[in-house]
Amino acid sequence: MIFLVVFTAVVMQFTESVGIITALLTIMGGTIIGFAAMNTLGNIIAGLIIMITKPFSVGDRIRYKGKIADVVDIELIYTVLIDLDGVEIHVPNQLLLSEEIINYKKDGNIVRIGVVVTPGFDVEQQLVEKVLISAADNIPEVLTHPTPYVWINKFQNYAVEYELFVFIKDIKRLPLIHSNLHKSVLKACKQNDIDISTPVLLRNLS
Repeated sequence: MIFLVVFTAVVMQFTESVGIITALLTIMGGTIIGFAAMNTLGNIIAGLIIMITKPFSVGDRIRYKGKIADVVDIELIYTVLIDLDGVEIHVPNQLLLSEEIINYKKDGNIVRIGVVVTPGFDVEQQLVEKVLISAADNIPEVLTHPTPYVWINKFQNYAVEYELFVFIKDIKRLPLIHSNLHKSVLKACKQNDIDISTPVLLRNLS
């Protein structure tokens, strides 16, 4: 008789525990499903916003998180990109709307690119500007209108920071043109004995 009472109590306790565990699992499962559904719904809403507002379109070349890629498809949940290495990237639309995106659009749109150099204070300003402009003139893809120009951005401890700005229209070849512009600047500076590696004063102090 005592055994029967104890057994009944254990069964009832076990049943109650199972009920609690089942309820907890149901709540947790519902919460997880709810979050997943909210995330999916958020991406769908973001996809619709992208399709309506058109911050970029299929065929555009964009810069996203420092990486240049072409937009190949815009879906409800994901936007499909292909980077310069040919890698296909599926980006959730919510992420695209929450990040800064630079849209170079398609070929034919004029884009400005720049190259920074830091010669020492002992190098004449007019010489630096002349050499940088001549380096830009050696790149066929650089437009003559708008014309290239040079700015002084700031004074560093032992150097002056110059930036050469040029304009191009061949967006698909932007990385290659930018690289060639750097090469042209480096070559022109070497030919004119302009040291852009370490300023002379800094070398003398070391």
